[in-house]
Amino acid sequence: MAAISASQVKELRERTGLGMMECKKALTEAGGDIDVAIENLRKSSGLKAAKKAGRTAAEGAVVTRVADDSSFGVVVEINSETDFVARDENFTAFADKIADAFFAAKSEDVAAVMEGALETAREQLVQKIGENIGVRRCAVVEAPEGGVVGEYVHGGRIGVLTVLKGGNAEVAKDVAMHVAAINPTVALPEDMPQAQLDAEKAIILAQPDMAGKPEQIAEKMVQGRLKKYLAENSLTEQPFVKNPDQTVAEFVKAAGGEVIGFTRFEVGEGIEKEEVDFAAEVMEQAKRS
Repeated sequence: MAAISASQVKELRERTGLGMMECKKALTEAGGDIDVAIENLRKSSGLKAAKKAGRTAAEGAVVTRVADDSSFGVVVEINSETDFVARDENFTAFADKIADAFFAAKSEDVAAVMEGALETAREQLVQKIGENIGVRRCAVVEAPEGGVVGEYVHGGRIGVLTVLKGGNAEVAKDVAMHVAAINPTVALPEDMPQAQLDAEKAIILAQPDMAGKPEQIAEKMVQGRLKKYLAENSLTEQPFVKNPDQTVAEFVKAAGGEVIGFTRFEVGEGIEKEEVDFAAEVMEQAKRS
């Protein structure tokens, strides 16, 4: 049986808000797999979706550029090893240069855009700063005929591009701000992957209050909860962050527009980050010297 560490229990508590013993038991039953433990807890106790893991492997910045006519935009993630370097003026100047290059090329091909002078500039910056610097990804977003692309960057770490049919750049920016703050899963309910809906349905059916329900009643309950799940996770159905009395779709419609989609980058998302106890590391080195 896998040993359960205090850090695993701590992370599960932070992501679920449950007690220490309950988290330890769930981890033991899941063989130490935090994601499996969360899924089992949702099935057994009706726990709502847990917070995403907060640890990431990279620091850095997300930078956006949008055309003057709002017809297209790019969002780029540039990484450093530490947040300290991400705030350095040499790094921020490099990040701006990279964003300008991707915007001019209107390309998502990192290798192609970085080839040549930009790669040389990156290598020189690595030598100067003493940390690894990398361009991780880029997305190019285009508006439909008569539409607009909006942009919003929060703290240099979260960058969003939104696409509207109709409307205007200011409305698109407000929607981008909402996406940065709330982080919806999809733009429209119909965009939700069927596999994700199937997984959510399995979790709902496994919850305690579904036990023993006649098939027709159970299905009605499942559909009701799936509808709520879609409303909570779809951009257009969410209460607008600036005015919770209207949905995002209603806010955009009032300005003569319609939500088409969005792209959201957050620094380091999806990458594990090794946490280092520097005090312990120094003490260990001192013992060896």
